Amino acid sequence: MKLITAKDLAAAFDEKMLKSAFDSLVEDLNRWQEFNKCPRHAIHYSHGVFELMPCSDEQYYGYKYVNCHPANPQQNKLSVVATGMLVDVETGYPLMFCDMTVLTAIRTTVTSAIAAKYLAIPEASKVGMIGTGAQAEFQLLGLNLLFDIDTVKYFDIDPKAMDKFHKNCSSKIKNMIACKNGFEATQGVDILTTAINEKKKVHLVEYDWVKDNDKLFINAMGGDCPGKTEMDPKIVENSRIIVEFFLQTKMEGEIQNLDYEPEYTELWELVQGKKKGRTTKDKIILFDSVGFALADFSIMKMIYEQGLGEDIDVLPDIPDPKDLYSLCFKRS
Repeated sequence: MKLITAKDLAAAFDEKMLKSAFDSLVEDLNRWQEFNKCPRHAIHYSHGVFELMPCSDEQYYGYKYVNCHPANPQQNKLSVVATGMLVDVETGYPLMFCDMTVLTAIRTTVTSAIAAKYLAIPEASKVGMIGTGAQAEFQLLGLNLLFDIDTVKYFDIDPKAMDKFHKNCSSKIKNMIACKNGFEATQGVDILTTAINEKKKVHLVEYDWVKDNDKLFINAMGGDCPGKTEMDPKIVENSRIIVEFFLQTKMEGEIQNLDYEPEYTELWELVQGKKKGRTTKDKIILFDSVGFALADFSIMKMIYEQGLGEDIDVLPDIPDPKDLYSLCFKRS
């Protein structure tokens, strides 16, 4: 079995890997119908959540374990950590165990980039960012695969997070504009990404702030469990809605604030051409992104097939597969 650590992934990460992850997910969205899919299993606490995210095709079964504990940074710990396993469907034998903390950041940004490809205006160059935590820089890397981003307006309630974001991105982006509040970060942008980590319903963005921006694409990726949303419900009510997997999003996404089932498009329908991307009649488009297991499956499969990591012996290796007892009590 392969073991792939966060250090292995960090050493291998570059623009080529990001592009490969993008292409891998596009390929898998193009065969969406081949996958076994279900909403993730979650156990909630007042201070956090634990989630298991399975997905499989006829060759591999994969799952990700992930947590979200918003207060962790106060203990100098990451709010989100994750691990994943890829398994051979034919035998049930594990093929790979890996860190998914880094891979979750990568798969999330390529999911956002795929959505932006179809839903943002082609000439998008100005990005608003509300929330400059661990995911923020990766989001810009993903957008830079497709667009010539020259301006980023950003805001976070944590000044240190804003300073970190500026330091990491100022060499790549011509105009980095620190904002005093969320309103400033929404003004005059083509793409708006929201990504905070509060397990409650908040209004990061008010409808009145953005209602006149007919070309806006909102990538709402911070609302991702019951009781955790970021948008003014009026935005949801007045936007074209795109989701990853509706059965999951209706429980966890921005649309949980609606008392009716809205019209929606799933991301795979755009990739397969079954539904159109942005059209001339579209105004605000909302990608109600909560993170779906297919994206985790896709990036695990990609990493495994690239051959990263080291081989480790974890499972029993015995001559007689019916004699497990002999492993523990060797015969003389």
